[in-house]
Amino acid sequence: MTDAHGPLHGIRVIDVTTVMLGPYATQVLGDMGADVIKIEAPPAGDIARNLGVARTPGMSGSYLNMNRNKRSMALDLKHQAAKDVLRQLVESADVFIHNMRPAAIARLGFGYDDVAKMRPGIVYVGAYGFGQAGPYRDKPALDDAIQAASGLASLFQRQDGAPRYVPSAVADKIVGLTVTQAVLAALVHKERTGHGQFVEVPMLESLVAFNLVDHLGAGAYAEPPNQIGYARAASPSRRPFRTKDGYVCMLPYDDRQVLAFLKAIGRPELMAHEHMCSYAARAKHPESFYDLIHEVSPGKTTLEWLALCDAAQIPSMPIVDIADLPQDEHLAAVGMFEPHTHPTEGKTRLVRSPIGFSRSPASIRRPAPRFGEHSIELLREAGCDEAQIDALLAGGAVLSA
Repeated sequence: MTDAHGPLHGIRVIDVTTVMLGPYATQVLGDMGADVIKIEAPPAGDIARNLGVARTPGMSGSYLNMNRNKRSMALDLKHQAAKDVLRQLVESADVFIHNMRPAAIARLGFGYDDVAKMRPGIVYVGAYGFGQAGPYRDKPALDDAIQAASGLASLFQRQDGAPRYVPSAVADKIVGLTVTQAVLAALVHKERTGHGQFVEVPMLESLVAFNLVDHLGAGAYAEPPNQIGYARAASPSRRPFRTKDGYVCMLPYDDRQVLAFLKAIGRPELMAHEHMCSYAARAKHPESFYDLIHEVSPGKTTLEWLALCDAAQIPSMPIVDIADLPQDEHLAAVGMFEPHTHPTEGKTRLVRSPIGFSRSPASIRRPAPRFGEHSIELLREAGCDEAQIDALLAGGAVLSA
């Protein structure tokens, strides 16, 4: 028997975040069943509403995907009445998440100490650029700056001599997932102890931890900084292999796979080469094996290489253009792209949660909201009567779609 509501059904999240880091984190929580109340500021709400292609202003495709399963409350927190409304919403919340700099949220009256007084036991998450114990604490931060400061951009310099950014907002998305991990851990702690807490998820520290999972290397032994790095991952030769008709990823990894590959290309004697004879040797001298594959790969088509690797149980995949993902046969078979009908945007195609729960499946239950779409609904839930609602709307403290 399954619970159609998701594993976080009954958890209410106040989401005071914008752009990508925070909205992605709360999208994941919403997919898992949480009631996510998205607090948006006038005049137009979350700037991600206009991120990329949009059929109508304020409802971009990226916004639709990142903000499903949420309700939008439009509050102008310059008004005391709007702050009072947010305080009423906090009183029924389990989680409060923001990605403002701490001084800014404190000036509004919604720092951790303030919110904990309103709602003892709240899980309060601050997700911002830099940990508040360090000298970067007051610096603004966006994805590119964190890729730069975390060492990620520099890894490309080891490959071709020039630093560059990953062509994806990986810092925002990695930290967004770190936020969801932190929220779930804090909720488990609260369930066990009854105590909420303040949770800090800084971008720089999160991405440094992520980058150094494999790149710490000799740095684990307090070696000089230039000893830090995972040679295979940063090798200039680690790139897709050109074939007769395109490119392919092939990764003979363990000794069995490497020997099978060498036999398949008629070079089994190379297994005795000092740079190829063991996993440790190949990890220390990755170019030797990679360059061999680059030498032979143009001799076969992509499909021929894939068939060879499949027969030898060697990890391999074609290089898929990101625009072709909706047509991928595997992703189609597992229903990765779900068709939905949005009340204002018409037919949409959203990326479902990748997580499978056997008893409480994640799902897309609500379309992404228009700016202030649920303001009146949420005011009523907070206990406001019609006269109070009319006064809030008339005074500009609350906006409604």
